[in-house]
Amino acid sequence: MSRRRRYEPKTKKNSTFGLNITSMTDMFTIMLVFLLQSYSTSDVQIIPENNLRLPTSASMTNATESIKLSLSGDALKIDQTKIADVKNADFLPQDLEDKDSNFIKPLFQELDKIAKSETEKDKAHVKEGRILLQADKDLPYATLRKVMYTASMAGFPQLKLVTMVGE
Repeated sequence: MSRRRRYEPKTKKNSTFGLNITSMTDMFTIMLVFLLQSYSTSDVQIIPENNLRLPTSASMTNATESIKLSLSGDALKIDQTKIADVKNADFLPQDLEDKDSNFIKPLFQELDKIAKSETEKDKAHVKEGRILLQADKDLPYATLRKVMYTASMAGFPQLKLVTMVGE
């Protein structure tokens, strides 16, 4: 005669559906990290031009309100307004001063117009002479130097180069 009883696991007959929140917690953590990384506290929005490849940098400095210049392989623009043409990574001869080949006449005229404008001249970035320059990474330094030289001659000596964060 055996006194052994057969083992029967205990089953909960009145149990309800159990919710596993581990995967949901992981999903919310990933979403939180993504939102924190993509949230920008800067009030300046910089949208690169379509045909512009910005250089990379390890700098994490936020941009401040400034006049936005973009220099691509075919044009120099202030905001979205085309100022001068660029061909073969250099400005056209008619846009340069005859006696000073580093001086870009249309850029100087536009920056001078902004500096003397009644609506713009009281703004802090115009008073301090700040410019954000988006320049294509394939352009030679000599072309960038012409823009920097002309901007400083027009009273905008604080020029910052816009870069992409990376290595």
